[in-house]
Amino acid sequence: MDQYSTVCGCGTGEITEKKSRFIADVFPVASEEEAASHIEKIRKQYWDARHHCWAYVIGRNPGTERMSDDGEPAGTAGKPILEVIKGRRLTDVLVVVTRYFGGTLLGTGGLVRAYTSAAAEGLSRAGIMRKIKGVWLRIGTDYTGLGKIQYILARRGVCVLDTVYTDRAEILAAVSDGELESLRKEITEETSGRAAVETEGTCWLSAAEQGTEP
Repeated sequence: MDQYSTVCGCGTGEITEKKSRFIADVFPVASEEEAASHIEKIRKQYWDARHHCWAYVIGRNPGTERMSDDGEPAGTAGKPILEVIKGRRLTDVLVVVTRYFGGTLLGTGGLVRAYTSAAAEGLSRAGIMRKIKGVWLRIGTDYTGLGKIQYILARRGVCVLDTVYTDRAEILAAVSDGELESLRKEITEETSGRAAVETEGTCWLSAAEQGTEP
């Protein structure tokens, strides 16, 4: 089954380490240009901060990875942020961590831990979802079979977008690739072949993931 994980939306998380503030802003992104635009907005929003470190992964097989330490010691900011993203197997996501210096040096180990924790906090605020490749289905049936089909779709948790009632009923639904054939078979059997099940292009289904905390 073709699938990937990404963030549900934007989110902001913050941690404090020895009076230094680390603010993590998370964005869903579809291109490097979009990521660059968000980074620039964060720089303007937190114009008085010392560092705006970031990392992103865009696309799949393989994805495009970029990162920046933005003045922090090499390998102490961008890479830890990127490792948090990759550790959760996420794509199409940008994490920018802004640091307000609190007056106490953290050392390389302290910086790595702080940027890692901030990135994880930001992602937890944004939420994570799984995107599953699927297809649009148009199911036509007489009214004798409608109740059976509605029961099947509800039991399987299939997403129904619309139902049109004329001399027949027509249901527009979305189902994952992996479930398509078994669903088609069940509908055909339960309606004695009277229902017409046709595919109309591909789509991506979303499902919230559980247990994504570090």
